[in-house]
Amino acid sequence: MNMIFLGPPGAGKGTMAQLLMVDEKIPQISTGDMLRQAMKAGTEMGLSAKRYIEAGELVPDEVVIGIVKDRLQADDCKNGYILDGFPRTVPQAEALGQFAKIDVALNIDLADEVIIKRLSGRRVCLKCGATYHTSTLNGSETCAACGEPLVQRKDDAPETVKNRLAVYAAQTAPLIAYYEKKGVLKTVKCEPHATVQENYAQVRKVLELA
Repeated sequence: MNMIFLGPPGAGKGTMAQLLMVDEKIPQISTGDMLRQAMKAGTEMGLSAKRYIEAGELVPDEVVIGIVKDRLQADDCKNGYILDGFPRTVPQAEALGQFAKIDVALNIDLADEVIIKRLSGRRVCLKCGATYHTSTLNGSETCAACGEPLVQRKDDAPETVKNRLAVYAAQTAPLIAYYEKKGVLKTVKCEPHATVQENYAQVRKVLELA
C-alpha cells in the first residue's frame, strides 16, 4: 500500500508512521531523510540540493520531486511506503501523481488548540535528547536521565506553533480536498487524551488493517 500521511505539525504523523512501518514492513519516507540520503549518496539531485542548502536557500520543488522519484524506485518501496512530509502543496501532489500511484492519503485530524498545548508544553534535554511534557514534569526543570536543564525549542513556542499551523492551513491543508476528489482520502480523528496505542489502533482500523 502506497500511503501519504497528512496532518498539521504535532498531530502525531511521525509516531503513527513509525509504528506502521514496523508492523507492515514498509519504509517511512520523510523529505528530510530523502534529502540527507541523496546528498550522502552523491546523486545528481542530491548534489543539486546540497548547493541550495549550503547557500541557505530553500530546495526548489523540481529538485525535491526528483529526489522523491529516485527514492520510490528503491527495492524497499516495492511493497509500499509511507510518505511523511511530502507532498506539501497541490503542485507537488500533481507532480507526484505523474510517477507514483497513491492508494491512501491518511489525514490525521487533531484540533489546533490541542496541538498548541501539546507542542508548547514540550521540553527537551540538549545533552541526551530526552523529551518531556510540562504536564508530567511536576515542576521539575531538569532531565531525569542526565540531570541537565530542560529547554523549550524555539519552534515549540506558542506563537511559533500558531504560525506553523497557519502555514499548514494555507499551503498543505488544500491537499485534503485534492485527495478527497481523487477518492483516496481517509481521515482518522486522534483523541487528545487517548494513548499512542489507542490512536494507532484507530489508524489501523481506518486503513482497514485491524
